[in-house]
Amino acid sequence: MEKKNPEERHGKQNNQKMKPYLVMQYLLKYTDENNPITGEDLAAVLMEDYGINAERRSIYRDIEEINKAIIMLEQGCDIETAEEILAEDEYNEEKLILKNKRGFYAKRRNYDVNDIRLLAECIYSAKFLEKSQSNFLIDVICELVNERQSESIKHDVLLTDRVRTNNAEVMNNIAYINEAMSKELNGEKHIPEKISFKYLKHTISDMKKQVERRQGEVYIVSPFALLINDGNYYLLAFDDKKQKFIHYRVDRMKNVKCLGEKRDGEKEFFNINLETYTQRVFSMYGGEEKRVTLRFINPLLDTAIDRFGKKDVQYSKSDDRHFTVTAKVEISKQFFGWLLGFGKEVKIISPEEVKEEFAAYIDKIRDMY
Repeated sequence: MEKKNPEERHGKQNNQKMKPYLVMQYLLKYTDENNPITGEDLAAVLMEDYGINAERRSIYRDIEEINKAIIMLEQGCDIETAEEILAEDEYNEEKLILKNKRGFYAKRRNYDVNDIRLLAECIYSAKFLEKSQSNFLIDVICELVNERQSESIKHDVLLTDRVRTNNAEVMNNIAYINEAMSKELNGEKHIPEKISFKYLKHTISDMKKQVERRQGEVYIVSPFALLINDGNYYLLAFDDKKQKFIHYRVDRMKNVKCLGEKRDGEKEFFNINLETYTQRVFSMYGGEEKRVTLRFINPLLDTAIDRFGKKDVQYSKSDDRHFTVTAKVEISKQFFGWLLGFGKEVKIISPEEVKEEFAAYIDKIRDMY
């Protein structure tokens, strides 16, 4: 007489076709190498949480089928080839579900929990994302780790509060800008186009609400690149009126629209090195570009490199206590303010007109006191 499977002795079992999927999802969500689960405990979970009767050996078969299916999907092979790969997988390189002395667990593929933790920190440190958007994106990436690791990551990244935007349009702004800059849309050729938007600013009368700059004037620019600096998202765009490149905070843009008009500034953008541009301009923007030589005390070498980089910048020893840096800089109040933070530890060497402008800037401040 043919011996029946234990699950068949009790008649037709409910939801048995769902069992392998539920087993896989449970292992992905709750287990890792340090937190495995036995076949018996997994069977108990299926019964308690889903009302599915499962015998221990059937779970072993489910896990084997899950590993086989994963190999078929990832390597695009048939079931016979997957079985051969599985049989030869001595070092568990191809399996999704593994087993150790304490039970079964899901292996994280191509990344570990520290990778996800770093991504979560990058998301939360982005000032251009509204808090609810940050939390949503962190939830999305935490689906890649188990629940215990997810809770740990969310706890860690939420420990630090940051000033962030209250503009919920940011993600839409980014989508429209990328569409305008794209050279292909929906599989068809697309000519990069200009965009229009209104630009916002804070006012002291109402710190919670931003108002439109220039009495609501519509800005029309040619977008070329999205840049991230100090947790903020910027659009680098060519301004038709001023005939030069200007960067705008994406979270301060409102009503972004694609205009269908071919963008300008292609030649000018070709001459820009984005790496040196960001090092030269951010935190020092708003003035005429000049090549300046500065003298620093030796302990500030790393600080100077962080600010100016190494490309197209000259560093040289001045004396035993000092070095000089020669770099292109946007001469502005922001640049002078940055220099003042170092006091006597930095000095402008040349050009002479920049030295005079800096001295006049200091005199104006002194006159206030």
